[in-house]
Amino acid sequence: METVRRELEPWLSGRRIAGIERLAPPGRKYADLERAVGQRIERVTRRGKFLILPLSVGDELIIHLGMTGVISDRPPSGTGAKHVRVVMHLERPEPATLYFQDIRRFGRFLVVPAGDYQSLPTLAALGPEPLDEAFGPEEFHAALGRSAMGVKPYLMSQRPVAGVGNIYADEALWSARIHPLTPANALSKAKARALLEAIREVLLGSIEAQGTTFDDYRTVGGEAGSFASRLKVYGRGGDVCLRCGSQLRRSVVGGRGTVHCPRCQRRGRPKQARGAV
Repeated sequence: METVRRELEPWLSGRRIAGIERLAPPGRKYADLERAVGQRIERVTRRGKFLILPLSVGDELIIHLGMTGVISDRPPSGTGAKHVRVVMHLERPEPATLYFQDIRRFGRFLVVPAGDYQSLPTLAALGPEPLDEAFGPEEFHAALGRSAMGVKPYLMSQRPVAGVGNIYADEALWSARIHPLTPANALSKAKARALLEAIREVLLGSIEAQGTTFDDYRTVGGEAGSFASRLKVYGRGGDVCLRCGSQLRRSVVGGRGTVHCPRCQRRGRPKQARGAV
């Protein structure tokens, strides 16, 4: 999402929304889009996996790509055309059009009063941004200590830190040598520091590579992200660990496909003293 935000910022900032066509069925995921018409997009910001576009008359346009959402500056061709959910027409300095397509319909594209996220509880409860320099290892360790959930599903909840998805959770946990089901509150300060450093390294690498493309994700300009070539564990279940040579193991954790090394990432024991959720 940071890759998409960086592409959209110079293109959309300062433009006025001339019109919006909602092609998706009515519902909360595409609510109140008509309120954006006539407003100017002030800038393009991000919280976790949500794009937040402040508008000139006190609203915000919220965009979430879900699992298969794509934002494009050109009309999709072929079968992609039938999955367009929103078409947004822009003016100044010259007319342009934004297309939002979403095959599996988990995405969101809606307008809310600025800061009013009652209809978006995940956004309202997001943890700190992992790349925020003010968010350090001590704060991260304290956040992990609030839950006895497995560390991977707790990361995926977005509560201890924002924006870590399935791919990057697997990669960061492997880098930090942490089993995905180790209770979050069992991690030592040293392990919490190692995990935060790994999350930052993985995310910065992905941003540099413009994201990870397997099937659906594309940049605004239609390019594929190249981070897939750097993945150490995600999608490699049954292959050898690049660090120790053991066979990587695939499992399902929190409903998501997960890959880890049983030798490098040994499971920690529960720790009751630090509380549980």
